[in-house]
Amino acid sequence: MDENENAARRDGFDAGRPLAYVPLGTTARAGGATGLKLDPTSAAFLQGILDSLADGVIVADAEGRFVQFNDAAKRFLGLGPVDVAPPLWSATYGCFREDRVTPYPSDELPLARSLRGETVYDCQLFVRNQNVPEGIWLSLDSSPLKDENSALCGGVVIFRDVTSKKRELERVGLLSAVVQQTADSVIITDREGVIEYVNPAAAKITEFGQDELVGRTPRLLRSGLHDEEFYADLWKTLLEGRVYRGTIINRKKSGDLYYSEQTITPIRETTGTIRHFVTVGRDVTEIRKAAERQSKLLLARSVQQRLYPAAPPRASGFDIGGNAFMADETGGDYFDFISLSDGCLGVAVGDVSGHAFDAALLMSLTRAYLRSVAQTQSDPGKVLTLVNRVLVEDTADNQFVTLLLACLHGPSRTLRYASAGHTTGYVLDASGDVRSELTSTGMPLGLFHDASFETVSAPALQQGDLIVLFTDGVTETEDAGGTPFGASRALDVVRTYRREPSAKIVNRLYRAVRDHATRQPQTDDITAVICKIGSSAGT
Repeated sequence: MDENENAARRDGFDAGRPLAYVPLGTTARAGGATGLKLDPTSAAFLQGILDSLADGVIVADAEGRFVQFNDAAKRFLGLGPVDVAPPLWSATYGCFREDRVTPYPSDELPLARSLRGETVYDCQLFVRNQNVPEGIWLSLDSSPLKDENSALCGGVVIFRDVTSKKRELERVGLLSAVVQQTADSVIITDREGVIEYVNPAAAKITEFGQDELVGRTPRLLRSGLHDEEFYADLWKTLLEGRVYRGTIINRKKSGDLYYSEQTITPIRETTGTIRHFVTVGRDVTEIRKAAERQSKLLLARSVQQRLYPAAPPRASGFDIGGNAFMADETGGDYFDFISLSDGCLGVAVGDVSGHAFDAALLMSLTRAYLRSVAQTQSDPGKVLTLVNRVLVEDTADNQFVTLLLACLHGPSRTLRYASAGHTTGYVLDASGDVRSELTSTGMPLGLFHDASFETVSAPALQQGDLIVLFTDGVTETEDAGGTPFGASRALDVVRTYRREPSAKIVNRLYRAVRDHATRQPQTDDITAVICKIGSSAGT
C-alpha cells in the first residue's frame, strides 16, 4: 500500500464512509482498479481462503483501519468493514458485556488490545445491532502483527459463534441452580444405587452431611417400617426402566422418622442402558401430620355436633330453636334442652373458655355432668352448685365455664334460672320490649370448689313472650373498626323477626353478627337459643 493510498484512506477516515478496503497483496492502479495475481501467493487466493473459513477474521493496521474482513466476520457482525476510528467500534457493531446490557468499552475489545501489543484468548462478548436483532455470542482470540523488524504493524482477531454453546451453558447453569436451591431433596445414584450427588436440601432433610451420603446407598435412610418385598418391588420397577412414585418412610440421622414423597426416575444413555437414578423427594411429614390432625378434628366435630339437641322434647309446649356456630372444627360453646325431674324443661347455654379441642372436651364433660345431676335435681341453683363441685377437678388453671340454666314450666308459665357468670339473657314481650333480664347469679364454674349459685324467679311468662339466650360470641364480635355487635343489636334482630319460628330467628341472628364482622374471620364460637311462649304452653 503506497503513501498516496494511505493518505486517501486517512482523508476518508473521519467521514464514517464504508471502507473500500484493499486486501493484502494487491497493487493499486490508476482509476482505482487493482491488479490481482491469481496464483497461490496472490491476494485473491488469500482472500478466497479467508472467506472459506467458518470463523470470522478481521485484520487491522497499526492505525486501526481494517485491511481484511472475511465473509464469516460480516455474517456474524451483521456489518462489513466500516471506516470508523477504534473508539467507535463498540457502538458501530453493537458490542456488549456478558450482561447483554452494558456496552463493551472499545479500548477493551480484543483487536484494540492487540493493536497495543497484547495477545487475548477466549474473550466472550455479545453482539446485537439492527442487522442482528436477536444477538449473537462470540468467542474471540486476537494477536498483534509485527513486521520483519518485529515492529508492531497491526492486529488480527479470529472469532466464532458460540451462541448455542452459551445458551446450553446458561441452561445447564440454570438447572444446576434450580437443583441446588430447590427445597426438594435431589439424590443421584449410579445403577447399583451408590449415591453420587445430593443437593443441600437432601442433606438438610436427612440431617446427614453431603459428604456422609456420597458413596453410600439410600439403605442408610431405611426406617425399618417397609419390608424387603417393598424394596424388591421398587427396584424391579426401576430396573425395568419405569418411574417409581410413592411415599417412603425414612429415618433421619437423629433417628426421627419422616415421610418422603418420592419420584425416582431411571436415566438412560443414548444406547438405552440405564446408568443412573434420580430421586426427587419432598418431605411431607408436616403435611401428613396436619391431615391427621384435621381428620381427628373433623371426627371430634362430628361427635360434638351429635351432642347438641336436634330439637326440644316434644312435650315441652314451647317453640324453641338453638344452634352453635363454631369458629374452628370444634369449640367450647354449649346449649342443651333437658327434661327435669319435676316436669320442667331445662334450657342450658354455656361457654367454655377458649374454643379449640381442649374447650370441646371440657364442654362434653360439662354436658355429661349437667345431664347426670338433672336426673335427680330440678332447682337451677342447686344443679349448678353440684356440677361445679365435680367440674373443678377437671379444669386446668386457666379454664372455666360460664353457664345459664333456665327451668320452664309450661302449665304455670313460670321461669326460674341460675347463671354462673354467663352473658345476660333476656325476656321480651310480644312487642319486643324487654320484660326482664337474666343476669349472673354466681361466678363461672370450675374455679372454686365451694361456690354456690342462687336461683332467681323471673316474672310470669305471657303468651308471645320470647326468651333470648346467647354466648358472648354474639355480643363481642367486632366490625373492622373495632365496634362490638352488642346486646342491643342482637335484641333488635330478634324484634325484627319475632314472628318467625325460633329456629329461623337464631339463624338470622347469626347472619347479622357475621355481616357486622365485615368478612373478617370468625374468632369465637357463636351460640343462641330462642324460646317463644305460645298459647299451647299452658295446656
